[in-house]
Amino acid sequence: MDLTTTPSGLDTEAFIRALPKVELHVHLEGSMRPELLLRLARKHEVATLPGTLEEVRDWYAFRDFPHFVDVYLASVHTLVDEEDFALLAADVAARLAAQNVRYAEVHVSLYGHLMRGVPARTVFAGIERGRIEAEREHGIRLRWIPDYPSDYGPEVAEQTLEAVLAEGPESVVGFGVGGIEAPFAPVAHLFARARAAGLHSLPHAGEHGGPERVREALDLLGAERIGHGIDAMRDADLVARLVAERVPLDVSPTSNLRTGAIAAIGDHPLPRMVEAGLVVTLNSDDPTMFGTDLTNEYRTAARLGLDASALAALARNGVAASYLEESAKRELTAEIDAVLAEHAGS
Repeated sequence: MDLTTTPSGLDTEAFIRALPKVELHVHLEGSMRPELLLRLARKHEVATLPGTLEEVRDWYAFRDFPHFVDVYLASVHTLVDEEDFALLAADVAARLAAQNVRYAEVHVSLYGHLMRGVPARTVFAGIERGRIEAEREHGIRLRWIPDYPSDYGPEVAEQTLEAVLAEGPESVVGFGVGGIEAPFAPVAHLFARARAAGLHSLPHAGEHGGPERVREALDLLGAERIGHGIDAMRDADLVARLVAERVPLDVSPTSNLRTGAIAAIGDHPLPRMVEAGLVVTLNSDDPTMFGTDLTNEYRTAARLGLDASALAALARNGVAASYLEESAKRELTAEIDAVLAEHAGS
């Protein structure tokens, strides 16, 4: 399909840009621009990282998912003090706002900082400064989802959760788990604690770990949304359950390509997921590392065959699956409908 216009004459690019958006699966650290990475590396004399923009871009050519994780963890060594985190949060928010993203729930790799001796209070104080600045200057609203890497084990999960419960601001809406997928049974009690404390359960599952990780996320972690979840398409019974229970799946096509979860973008199950009736939201995951952004993910969805009505439905799903208050959800949904009506009638 030609991205510029559809057979009906709709200007798809203009429609995508005008569409009010919500992003529910984007990582703060994976959104760091190479220019900021180099600036902070020089500031803190981190000599183990690439030294030029070209070298950074080459560094982001991931062989597989474990290689991506290694690069991701190496890059966070540039984040040391409150000012670093404030700069990153404000920069990420400004670039989201420029894409007409009105609200974002941003994953923060909290344990990646704790393991380096950076206190949770430093992380939270910095990202809160950036959030407040961005909300004042750009009108975008941000909320946080601290997480830890699954393959690091239950002790790390507990340490991360304790830090969130002790230091997390009110803008923390959930508790998450990412990294290389591992069985969830050993951390089920910790997610129960998080939920009891008012945090939403928002794990990554079913990107590389198979449909069984998605089922565990639901049954053991009380997951309210699933990050990725594309492996669910290998299990018809699981798909039927997700449809019946209206569990949102936060899908990131370019990410899945870049980490090797799919072999080619045309193989992505997004169209089949939509056709099956799954509640799908569209997201960029680690946009800088993957050479994408949320606007480009909507373009990708269009290339996969989704028309304007389907793209608008993805945007509505993002609003509905978010933790915005209900009045804001109604207003944003009405804006999405108005943009669809305007562009479809033009």
